[in-house]
Amino acid sequence: MKNKISFFFTFLISIIAVSIAIEAIFPFKISPQYSTIINDSEGKLIHAFLNKEDKWRLPITEKEISEKLEKAILYKEDQWFYYHFGVNPLAITRAAFRNITTGRRTSGASTISMQVVRLLKPKKRTFGNKIIEMFQAIRLELNYSKKEILQTYLSITPYGSNIEGLKSASQLYFKKSPELLSLAEIATLTIIPNRPSSLRLGENNAYIFAERNKWLNNVLGKGVFGDSEIKDAMKEQLLAKRFEAPKLAPHFANRLSKIGGNTAIINSSLVLASQQKLELITKNYVQRIIGLNIKNAAVLVINNQTNKVEAYIGSADFYSNLDGGQVDGIQAIRSPGSTLKPLLYATAFDLGLVNPKTIINDVPSNFMGFEPENFDQQFHGKVTMEYALANSLNIPAVKTLKEVSTPIFVEQLKKADFKAVKKNSAKLGLSLILGGCGVTLEELTTLFSAFANKGIFAKPSFYKNENSDVSRQETSLGTGNEIISKEASYLITKILNQVTRPDLPNNYDYTYRMPKIAWKTGTSFGKKDAWSIGYNSKYTVGVWVGNFSGEGVPELSGANIATPLLFEVFNSIDYNGNTNWFQIPKQLEMRKVCAETGEVPNTFCTNQILDYYRTGISKTKLCEHLKAISVNANETISYCKSCEQEAETHQKFYPNYAPELLSYYESKHILHEKIPPHNPLCTRVFGNNKAPKIVFPVDGAEYYFDKLENQKLLLNCQVASDVLEVNWYINDQFLQKAKASESVFYNPKAGKNKISCVDDKGRNVDIEVVVRY
Repeated sequence: MKNKISFFFTFLISIIAVSIAIEAIFPFKISPQYSTIINDSEGKLIHAFLNKEDKWRLPITEKEISEKLEKAILYKEDQWFYYHFGVNPLAITRAAFRNITTGRRTSGASTISMQVVRLLKPKKRTFGNKIIEMFQAIRLELNYSKKEILQTYLSITPYGSNIEGLKSASQLYFKKSPELLSLAEIATLTIIPNRPSSLRLGENNAYIFAERNKWLNNVLGKGVFGDSEIKDAMKEQLLAKRFEAPKLAPHFANRLSKIGGNTAIINSSLVLASQQKLELITKNYVQRIIGLNIKNAAVLVINNQTNKVEAYIGSADFYSNLDGGQVDGIQAIRSPGSTLKPLLYATAFDLGLVNPKTIINDVPSNFMGFEPENFDQQFHGKVTMEYALANSLNIPAVKTLKEVSTPIFVEQLKKADFKAVKKNSAKLGLSLILGGCGVTLEELTTLFSAFANKGIFAKPSFYKNENSDVSRQETSLGTGNEIISKEASYLITKILNQVTRPDLPNNYDYTYRMPKIAWKTGTSFGKKDAWSIGYNSKYTVGVWVGNFSGEGVPELSGANIATPLLFEVFNSIDYNGNTNWFQIPKQLEMRKVCAETGEVPNTFCTNQILDYYRTGISKTKLCEHLKAISVNANETISYCKSCEQEAETHQKFYPNYAPELLSYYESKHILHEKIPPHNPLCTRVFGNNKAPKIVFPVDGAEYYFDKLENQKLLLNCQVASDVLEVNWYINDQFLQKAKASESVFYNPKAGKNKISCVDDKGRNVDIEVVVRY
């Protein structure tokens, strides 16, 4: 007998020595296949996923192992856990002695470390495999701390069915985090791993109740827990049943799970209280508008002070099949409507091209065949840049884009990480500013958060700790960079904060509480997408409303459909958000400008107003809204330099209207001061520097007509302010005389058509179009 025991100790020492030697060369590593869990910003579990083996194996953290839990587990499984090196020699000696003396296996000597090895790498229960298990347990101890080994053990212990780990059992049977378990619940989960097949929670609770109390009674008087505490635990009823795993914030959780890959625990930035509140608000709002055939919405909330996403609602109802509830509307590519205009105007401010009070003409315009219209299908004549943005006028926006240039604006969008714009940048033209590109709600919301952060753009974070391994896997995450100046950001915010504007919801005074925010709406072509993006100093909120099916709805608009939801969101998360508003940058100054043009006043500018400007950047061009004209005493005839010396004249200032504005006034019969007709006796030949401009048809364009219909081609031109009449020619054949502002129609012939326009000063222009039937 002594020889057998001596041999056993010699063998054990040999195992230890070999383990240490091998470990020095080949470190022992374990990689349990855990379920991925998503925690909110406070560490609360909000969503869990099956692991690759379709098991619920939720990893437990050190803080979730309460003192009671640790005491119960160690007392039951391995009382010398913190004192042995993976193998307990005393326990093995005792077990060996009993087994040898009885001639059969009467007791085991497995430590928690040995159980971890067996659970991760199960093998048939043989003496040889037991030796391997001891060998690997020692190696496990050489690589991991006791706390790590205990955590692993508690994360992989079996609880029947596809549930593994105490945290999984705690969540799925008690709907609790492990640190919140009572002593009775801890005792229940302590005894199950030894008999997971017979002790099935939710199926035979009465039997488990009796076994639990038997174990607690065993512990009584052992000093592990207080006797009164044990007696109270024995009275506690066992009401456990199988619950569903947490499935909160599904769109958000699915996204982080895909990014995280095999990451077990993802600590997110999500604020659960805000998320759940906004999910309910969004769902209820869509229920109110579903009668309009509008079935979905998405909401994204970014905290501007931390740059973290606090709420992420991808659809009105993830589990609804009505309109693809599982589609993530925050990442879906849609048409932005007018929502990109603030970035364009901010870029124009930074380039010094315009200031808020700069005048631009909102009149019918043709841009190489592209003829934009305003949302209200009206024209407003002379407007300021700030009015054009606040009222989301389309023609001024297209003119501004032409002035800024499409390539420069596209580069701005690339800086803001608009992925579809990057992909299709070579194809984008002037229609880009009216929604002619693809964007996502996330991209738009992130862009507007830059306005709230003094022009500094940075991709938002989805994680509580930005230095975590999983956060670095989000490859699109970028550091902050300035895409617009803080001065331009302030000007945009000031304009978008105006409340006298057309994109307010109908009857908002009586229906909605108006939060103090800056916001911009947008409606895509065909009324398929309604947008409203708003911000204050604390939050940026993006709202999209529409149908994932792409179905357009006549009533859909950013103002009346998306903005009410935006207001509800802000009133929910930041009810008193009117404090700490944006401060004017020191580099932004004010100067007097002419109200007629927004330019530096000239001597004749009597109506002057204040406007913002930036020294060294803003234009200093003198105003030219008036021009001096030589006229006769009765002011009925004007004279040029060639003929004014032949008559008694004096100078008078007349409006220096652009031809397009003059044409608009004439077509709408708007009264305006006109320059008198030029001296009819003058024989001067006028140059072509003020020749007519044919605005329709477009030079070089092709037009298709139906032979069965009597279709005609429209002719329209813009002329200098001193022109009264023009003559039209088709293929060098006279067509007709017309007033300068009058539209002319004619029946074109198939093939090439040369169109000529000659004004009453002899100036002419030719274009050529192709007509096909």
